[in-house]
Amino acid sequence: MATTPTTMAKEESRGMHGGENGGENERVRTAEMLMRVVPMGLCVAALVMMLRNSESNDYGSLSYSDLGAFRYLVHANGICAGYSLLSAIIVAMPRPPTISRAWTFFLLDQVLTYTILAAGAVSTEVLYLAYKGDVAVTWSSACGSFGGFCHKATASVTITLAAAACYMVLSLVSSYRLFSRFDAPVACTSKGIENPGFQE
Repeated sequence: MATTPTTMAKEESRGMHGGENGGENERVRTAEMLMRVVPMGLCVAALVMMLRNSESNDYGSLSYSDLGAFRYLVHANGICAGYSLLSAIIVAMPRPPTISRAWTFFLLDQVLTYTILAAGAVSTEVLYLAYKGDVAVTWSSACGSFGGFCHKATASVTITLAAAACYMVLSLVSSYRLFSRFDAPVACTSKGIENPGFQE
């Protein structure tokens, strides 16, 4: 049976203002909000740990700002933390679902997932070289001389990867909510034949 705008409005109203559907929607909204708050905390923790990571000894001094991969990790964590906070606030607002909102969350979740995952991946590669070195290009291990720096960097990268895992789950959730809730739209070609697309 076709769903009219009036029917959808009534269903959304029942979901927002009470009843079994309303309680279920409230629980889902709360769960999604918490899922968006968790990576924010992880990103902030990884960011602060890396910002405070520097070491000076007889061999010289080393700071996260000396390495482009770690600078990118700091910026990526800051952006993701801000997005997580903003999206959690939006999710907490009891608004009826719309296709534009679902698409926005879907696209941004995808972008932020790849952003934070790339930060974790490139930083992991740098850490590997710092621990193992590279004989082919005569790079020696740096962690033997700057062990404290490497330990903190390892912890920050590990937390970043945990945040990336959270964003992967969020991407799956937002894609499921988009493609399961909204039907394909009907677009007419020049011959008047209806083709499926995306519509609410």
